[in-house]
Amino acid sequence: MRRIGVVVNPIAGMGGRVGLKGTDNKVAEARRRGAEPRSPDRAVQALAHMAQQGVDVELLAYGGEMGETEAREAGFDPIVVGYPGDEETRPEDTRQAVREFEAVGVDLVLFVGGDGTAVDVAETLVELDSDTPMLGVPAGVKVYSSVFAVTPRAAGRIAVTFDRTERREVNDIDEEAYRGGDVNTELKALAWVPVGEDVQSSKQVGGGTVEQLAQSVAGEIREESGVTYVLGPGSTVDAVKTELGFDGTPLGVDVWRDGEVLVRDAAESDILEHLGERNVVVVSPIGGQGFIFGRGNPQISPAVIERSEVEVVASRQKLDDTGVLRVDTGDTDLDDELRGWQRVRVGKFERRLLKVL
Repeated sequence: MRRIGVVVNPIAGMGGRVGLKGTDNKVAEARRRGAEPRSPDRAVQALAHMAQQGVDVELLAYGGEMGETEAREAGFDPIVVGYPGDEETRPEDTRQAVREFEAVGVDLVLFVGGDGTAVDVAETLVELDSDTPMLGVPAGVKVYSSVFAVTPRAAGRIAVTFDRTERREVNDIDEEAYRGGDVNTELKALAWVPVGEDVQSSKQVGGGTVEQLAQSVAGEIREESGVTYVLGPGSTVDAVKTELGFDGTPLGVDVWRDGEVLVRDAAESDILEHLGERNVVVVSPIGGQGFIFGRGNPQISPAVIERSEVEVVASRQKLDDTGVLRVDTGDTDLDDELRGWQRVRVGKFERRLLKVL
C-alpha cells in the first residue's frame, strides 16, 4: 500500500490566462481580471487517474480546498491532517501540510502548484532533514523545476508506480523580472523525486539565466580578433548583441567584427560583402520547432553558411521544448551536410549534443 500526502495550492496558475505571468502577490489583481482557479481541476485529474491504477492507496490530505475537497471529488476518503489558518491560503499553509505529513509518515508528498509551491515543499523537507520524495502536478504559470510530472495524469500514475528516486533541482524565478521579459532562475533546493520518463527536465539555463549565457558567449566573441560574426534573429542572440554593447535587430541579422557593427538588419548580399577569412554564424533554434536555418533567417543563406562556422546557442528550456534541431535551407546537399549531431551551447561551459533533422 502507498501512503501519499497531497497538498494543493488552490490559487496556483490563476495569473496565467489573464496575462500576469504568475500569481505571486497578484491574486487580487488576477481575480479582478476574472481569473478562475486552475489547480483544483488538475488535482482531481491526477488523483482520479491515480485511483485507476489498481494500487492500494492511503491518502492523506490537507483540509478544504488544499487537498481534501479534490480528493473526495476523485473518489477518495482522505485522512485530513490539518486545515489552513485563513480563508486565503498562504505558503505557510503548504509548509505546515508537509510538516504534518512528515509527522505521521508518508511515502510521497504529491503537491499541486507551480515553482513557488515546489519551493515551499522542498525547503520544508530540507528543514526536516527528510528523504521523503516529492512530485508535482503542474498547475502554475511557471514550472521550471525538474520535480514535476509532465501532466496531471502522469503525476497520478507515477505517484503509485515509481520504484526509484533521484535528487533533482527545485528552481524559482523572479516574477517581476519575468513580467518584464527577463528569466532569472535561482536554485532553491535539491529534492528526492520519483524517476520516470514523464518527469519533466529542468528548464534552468546551465549558467543560471539567459543573460549569463549571453554574457559568456559575448565574452568569447570579444576575444576573437579578425573573426566576422553573423548574429541571427531571436531573443537569445539579441541578448548576446546587447552584451556586445549595441542595440541589435531582434528579428533581423546583424554583422559584427572587432568591436564594430558592420551591418544592421543585413540582407544576404550585405552579409556576403562583409564576410572575412574566418566567419561564425551564431543562431538559436526557434522555440517549439527547432529550426536553426530556413525559418525566420533566410538572409543566412546557403552561400553564407558554406563560408562560415555554425555556433548554436540556446537555453535548456528551449532545448527541452524542441527536442531536436531542424534545417531547411533550400539546398538539399547543404541540408544533408548539416544533419547529424550538433553541439549546442547552453551555459558558460556546458554544451549539449542535439540531433539535426
